[in-house]
Amino acid sequence: MPELPEVETTRRGIQQQLTGERIRALVVRNPSLRWPIDPALGTILCGQRILAVGRRAKYLLIECEQGTLIIHLGMSGSLRFVTPATALEKHDHVDLVLDSGQILRYRDPRRFGAVLWQYGLATLHPLLARLGPEPLADDFDGATLFRATRKRNSAIKLVIMDNHVVVGVGNIYANEALFQAGIAPTRPAASLTETECATLAAEIKTVLTRAIAAGGSTLRDFVDAIGKPGYFQQSYFVYGRSEQPCLRCGSPIRQIRQGQRSSFFCPHCQPC
Repeated sequence: MPELPEVETTRRGIQQQLTGERIRALVVRNPSLRWPIDPALGTILCGQRILAVGRRAKYLLIECEQGTLIIHLGMSGSLRFVTPATALEKHDHVDLVLDSGQILRYRDPRRFGAVLWQYGLATLHPLLARLGPEPLADDFDGATLFRATRKRNSAIKLVIMDNHVVVGVGNIYANEALFQAGIAPTRPAASLTETECATLAAEIKTVLTRAIAAGGSTLRDFVDAIGKPGYFQQSYFVYGRSEQPCLRCGSPIRQIRQGQRSSFFCPHCQPC
């Protein structure tokens, strides 16, 4: 699944070419995504100028003159710039046709993504209105995390993946940040000290920043706006390394299930 670094990589890849462009048309070949695409969306978008390209959590925000086009890449979606001559593939569901002649093409094999519209402020959309702070923003720090974990007995990994606590810390990066912080993913969140929360918040920022610089991770289908894969998977310390030696101490990496997702950790470097 594209996580925050992959979505941010996509945002950076499309913002320059999209900003200032006028939308000529929206071509929808398959409206049956996670939520059906509004049949009036093409009429709404036609003629609008794109003002900016933002991101909130894992949602891409294409800001237009009358509102915002909200795109979620789902489990396997991607956005790529193509020309009108580019051959269609099976899972190419939506084209945003620009006045320049370029096309921003949305591909989604699993059709679990979304293409939505919000008049006015995008943050008022029900999917965005109750989200927690951005992990790379100044308002997410150790003190914020410490307050959020009080009275929470859930495992810390599940808490930092809760979008009401902090947005966009997906499974891969939660595993990696907890390893770097030396905290077991199974630790009750309320058991973390202020110092541990400060360390973990800092490592979340560091891991995500490094992942964005590497273009995210490509495990299945993810490519950026020009078809380039990410390379952060080459830097994993624990994720996907079950029974392999820890890169720090040599102990075998363990794998368990938490909240229907795999967790990877070093029992020596991340004591319970």
